[in-house]
Amino acid sequence: MLAKGRKVSGRGETVAANYAFGPQEDDIIIKHRLLTRTTTTRGEPPLKKLQKKFTSFILEVEKEGDNYNDCAKLAKAFSQELSAFEIPLLKSKAVIDANLREKENFNELKDKINKQIFQARVDIEDLKKQLEESKVERKHKEECEAIRKLIAAQPPRTETQKIITELEKEIASLDAENTAGSRLLELRKKQFALLLHVVDELQNTIEEEQKNLIEEMRTATEEQKNGIEDASGSSEAMATD
Repeated sequence: MLAKGRKVSGRGETVAANYAFGPQEDDIIIKHRLLTRTTTTRGEPPLKKLQKKFTSFILEVEKEGDNYNDCAKLAKAFSQELSAFEIPLLKSKAVIDANLREKENFNELKDKINKQIFQARVDIEDLKKQLEESKVERKHKEECEAIRKLIAAQPPRTETQKIITELEKEIASLDAENTAGSRLLELRKKQFALLLHVVDELQNTIEEEQKNLIEEMRTATEEQKNGIEDASGSSEAMATD
């Protein structure tokens, strides 16, 4: 599987780059090479050379005949090849052990850093709360200072008490005047009501007298008219006679 990537050229241009294997394939190949000690360099892989030495030794041992020296030489060669193959393995094991120790140290450091981060967050939250409390406390102090300045700007208590006493006297005097005014107003209301009643009675009397006068004038007029008619009738009667 080919994995495509991009890289920047020396002149600042982006060109396409092709890779032979992807990340997963690279991990598998590297693991296989570490296990088999095979590389892409020149020469025969160590495991294959060891396998050949062992095969040659076994084949020589299985031969019938006086070949003790040859077997000893092949055994020595196999032992040397095995030692040569074991040294890189030991190095790899040492590297793995070192990596494991580094990993443990890294995990411990990571845990320590995580604890420090957690503690830092807790400290930050505490500091935020302290900051809010400080803001509230400062606001209260500013309000108290403003009230203190306002109180300081006011006159002494003796003067204030004197002013209050004078105001109380003025209020009492105004209350007395108000009471007297209310009584006078009530008296005026009663007098005005009485005056209105008298005016109403007088108006009724005048209207009644006017009605009586009109009635008398009407009666007198009718009597005068009747008298004239009676006189006219008598004259006519006398002329007839």
